[in-house]
Amino acid sequence: MGAASHIKTSPYLKMANVEAAFRNLHQDLLDACKVGDQKAQFQIYKLYYKAMYNTSLRIVNDTMEAEDIMQEAFLSAFEKIDTYSGTVSFGAWLKKIVINRSLDALGKKKAVFEDIESHVGIRDESEDETERYQEAGIRIEEVKEAIDRLPDGYRVILSLYLLEGYDHDEIAEILKISSSTSRSQLSRAKQKLIGEMKKDRK
Repeated sequence: MGAASHIKTSPYLKMANVEAAFRNLHQDLLDACKVGDQKAQFQIYKLYYKAMYNTSLRIVNDTMEAEDIMQEAFLSAFEKIDTYSGTVSFGAWLKKIVINRSLDALGKKKAVFEDIESHVGIRDESEDETERYQEAGIRIEEVKEAIDRLPDGYRVILSLYLLEGYDHDEIAEILKISSSTSRSQLSRAKQKLIGEMKKDRK
């Protein structure tokens, strides 16, 4: 999924619309989950577990830990499903839980997000980054593999922006940083990513 940019063309918002329709299609399952129906919970789990696992894996970069986080996130979601208001898709709500738990796990590893608000000369990116890589003849899988090799801070912000489709305001909220820090961190992360991609091409 491409990076979110302007509201009218945001792939993230398009995906949210798709998920909203998907949510309505399975609203009966969500309603059943609210009364503790374990069969419904298992059906919801089957619908979302793979995507949630991949989201966590991109952040923590550890298969066993991502599996644990994914399982814990589902348990947490089912425990507090009464708080799900339906104002966003269930998938988006669940993903936030997964991301927060994944970031908590990284926090225990003392992952550092640089405070570089004073960094100047950063160009705000509004293009679809995935399309740019594809036009350059680079497979998205190559990009993902290179991202996996980056330090935690860079890997997380690239994953949130390029792969999960969050915009800078959303990333700022998730990481508890300013939008300008998100932009600056992303710019530096891209430079690191380019360096990794060049190594692969040698």
